[in-house]
Amino acid sequence: MKEILLPALAMGGVGLVLGILLAVASKIFAVEKDERAEEIAQILPGANCGSCGFAGCSAYASAISAGTAKINECSPGGQNAADRIAEIMGVSGEAVEEKRAAVLCKGTIENAAEKYEYIGVQDCVAASRLQGGGAKACSYGCLGYGSCIKVCSNNAIKIENGIAVIDMEKCGGCGECAAVCPKKLIKIIPKSAKYVVKCQSCDKGAQMKEKCSVGCIGCKICEKNCPADAIKVENNHAVIDYGKCISCGLCAEKCPKKIIELIGAN
Repeated sequence: MKEILLPALAMGGVGLVLGILLAVASKIFAVEKDERAEEIAQILPGANCGSCGFAGCSAYASAISAGTAKINECSPGGQNAADRIAEIMGVSGEAVEEKRAAVLCKGTIENAAEKYEYIGVQDCVAASRLQGGGAKACSYGCLGYGSCIKVCSNNAIKIENGIAVIDMEKCGGCGECAAVCPKKLIKIIPKSAKYVVKCQSCDKGAQMKEKCSVGCIGCKICEKNCPADAIKVENNHAVIDYGKCISCGLCAEKCPKKIIELIGAN
């Protein structure tokens, strides 16, 4: 009996000690949860669209409770969500800046060259996994197979002449289309923005001309003429800083490729 009892008691003792150590460790190293984060997460729409700049609603709620994010960045939640979050955080309410999506590509069937004829699933994500990122010669351009359409809850997107086009009146700025686009050329911008650069290519000018007749060539004419220093050429294409832009339209007027357009113009 001793040969059986002693090992059993020893194992039981070891288990007891380990259990006590684990219990003590859980108390010492416990991470306190901020209940406000959970309350805020319940207020947010749960779309996990990323328009706030975070990976999802839960991450955004945690950032707000930690004081590292503004309370008014959720476009789908709108002003109502921002006001309720302000109450939880005990701060003054902040106005929500409405947002909308913009497709930064003008590579229509006539404008953009193709490397081959694509015959397959009509889905941008699937097509982008092929060699070279799809049939379009410009590896940064819209593939036009409508992955964005499938996730748009407002029915605000359609394919016209080979590229996605957004109905600005219907768009709610949720960011679901931007999240699914494999080329990352759909951007969420302030609703107050008037102009967009409809090209995201990082190719140099000479290369761009071979692939798309209207692509940005990084000439910096827009940059040199902007009175507000609101547009810069980065990675061979123009980028607008909407915090500085005064919507004068001079960049669009001077652009030799006419790739900078008034929002809503096709």
